[in-house]
Amino acid sequence: MNICIKYFGLIAEVTHCEEETILFSESTVSELLDVLHTKYSALKNKDFQVAQNQELVSLETKITGKEIALLPPFSGG
Repeated sequence: MNICIKYFGLIAEVTHCEEETILFSESTVSELLDVLHTKYSALKNKDFQVAQNQELVSLETKITGKEIALLPPFSGG
């Protein structure tokens, strides 16, 4: 399945893009991150959360949506 991955803030600086579409045949967020860590090794050193269809998900979550976002920590005020 084709998945649109959006990168924000410091994560976009690592990937050098804000969005990309990849062909992904695995099933969980953890497996997707393994693919992304191979493509962007500097991601291993970054702290971020993953959202699927605009909802935060865990590493064990099965990928069902077509939009994944990697969100760096936000600070509020």
